[in-house]
Amino acid sequence: MIGRGSSHTLSFAVSSLGAALGGRSGAVDPGRRVPPEPPACRLPAVQIGVVYPQNELRGDPAAVRRIGTAVEEMGFAHLLAHDHVLGAVHADRTPPLTGPYTESDPFHDPFVMFAYLAGIIERIGFATGILILPQRQTALVARQAADVDLLSGGRLRLGVGIGWNPVEYDALGEDFRTRGARQEEQIGLLRRLFTEPVVDFSGRFDRVDRAALVPKPARPVPIWLGGSSEAAFDRAARLGDGFLFFGGAVDDNIESWRRLRDRIRNHGRSVEDFGAEYVVLPKDGVGDLAAEIDAWQEAGGTHASVVTMGLGLDSIDGHLDYLAAVADAVGLS
Repeated sequence: MIGRGSSHTLSFAVSSLGAALGGRSGAVDPGRRVPPEPPACRLPAVQIGVVYPQNELRGDPAAVRRIGTAVEEMGFAHLLAHDHVLGAVHADRTPPLTGPYTESDPFHDPFVMFAYLAGIIERIGFATGILILPQRQTALVARQAADVDLLSGGRLRLGVGIGWNPVEYDALGEDFRTRGARQEEQIGLLRRLFTEPVVDFSGRFDRVDRAALVPKPARPVPIWLGGSSEAAFDRAARLGDGFLFFGGAVDDNIESWRRLRDRIRNHGRSVEDFGAEYVVLPKDGVGDLAAEIDAWQEAGGTHASVVTMGLGLDSIDGHLDYLAAVADAVGLS
């Protein structure tokens, strides 16, 4: 466990490349020193990452490099990035847009940002949280994800969801109304493109006529799902490698994770091979945040990502100071 009063520090330095990125197995880089698991730890150490705070960094290109390198130096396991291609004006729309982002919120493309960082930082994983999959072309997502994974040495975890903004779907030429069904088909096709030498596929939304994705990713990219609907939980239980729980009280997310585990078992799948990430909203005191991550690990959670947005931090240094305090509170080294 972690948090104040713990009898050990969090040994989350990567025991295998796959464990850090959403899988549970993988070869250890012989050039990396891997500290042993503390003998008092009853549970696998939760992997703690950081949500890139791009809404509060105004698209500053210098922030990408500074945040990325600092997160690695502090000992965090991964960097998670949200996805929006376009932001839309909310005023005077019927039906109204209900999501949190407008035309003023900046977003970097996750694949481009991760490809850039892959050439700068060498250890931490990259996770989309979430990529709005149904508004993107499936084969193009496969190509972009494969290249990021290949060029980073197998460090990408692909978290996907269906989004909330029909304006964005329209601008990208996709149908907002069929997004759930399309995502389900896309996940299966992505897995085939990542692994099969030649794919022949004819579905409701995509047609691949005996074509190949070459080069392949470093390994089949883990596909996690996010969302809050019953459909999202069911889709994850059937098709996903893990699930991202966004915000809210930790106790509510622990209960949702318990119910999701039941769904996974009901589909005849192994819970031990399924990841669970808690995206932790910012707290005024890092001790409270550490206690939430501790509770999440006790409940069998495998990953957590720390949000620094919403605290009024108006500079890169402000976000990095907060993250340094978090790293100290949870015992990262």
